Amino acid sequence: MKRILLKLSGEALAGEKKTGFDEATCIGVAKQVKQLVDDGIQVAIVTGGGNFWRGRTSETIDRTKADQIGMLATVMNCIYVSDIFRYVGMKTEVFTPFVCGSFTSLFSKDAAVEALEKGKVIFFAGGTGHPYFSTDTGAVLRAIEIEADAMLLAKAIDGIYDSDPKVNPDAVKYDEVSIQEVIDRKLAAVDLTASILCLENKMPMLVFGLNEENSIVGTMSGSFTGTKVTV
Repeated sequence: MKRILLKLSGEALAGEKKTGFDEATCIGVAKQVKQLVDDGIQVAIVTGGGNFWRGRTSETIDRTKADQIGMLATVMNCIYVSDIFRYVGMKTEVFTPFVCGSFTSLFSKDAAVEALEKGKVIFFAGGTGHPYFSTDTGAVLRAIEIEADAMLLAKAIDGIYDSDPKVNPDAVKYDEVSIQEVIDRKLAAVDLTASILCLENKMPMLVFGLNEENSIVGTMSGSFTGTKVTV
């Protein structure tokens, strides 16, 4: 694979703190991505916002407003993580689908691909810019737009299970599953909209645990231990 989109769980970025940032975790991610970049792989990144905000659990705030807060949470995450990437020696650029003053660049496919080809790690913040679309959907959309070879999902759990492993200790992990099965069995690897986008545009996914040692590099170098989602 020459070009990938890496989706980072917001909760995973928080480490054991469960909220905000765990700097050691973020530096560890950055060092792994630098190995990929040094090997000539083009990397785009989307972060979730769950380390700051999970608006869908609110019963009082309007859904549109809750989603807007979530978009801003991902902007904060991308600005922070992109600067950690710079700290370990990479060039970065953050794109948003709406104007954020001088904080970010306005997304266009041409600008994003040009940045990738110059060796920058690019960050897609702010989701799609619209409510009712998750960061999963935004990530798949951007992966399709930049013609990524695959989407890597680095999550707080180590793959896709037949039921929630936090609730069911006997949950079974899939080594490989088709995106059609994910949809039919409602396995919740990503939300339904994102799953259908993957199905229609033949975008494969690799789902794995971010907190496992060297998991990003391992996924790209053949020692993958998560779940492969085929199309």
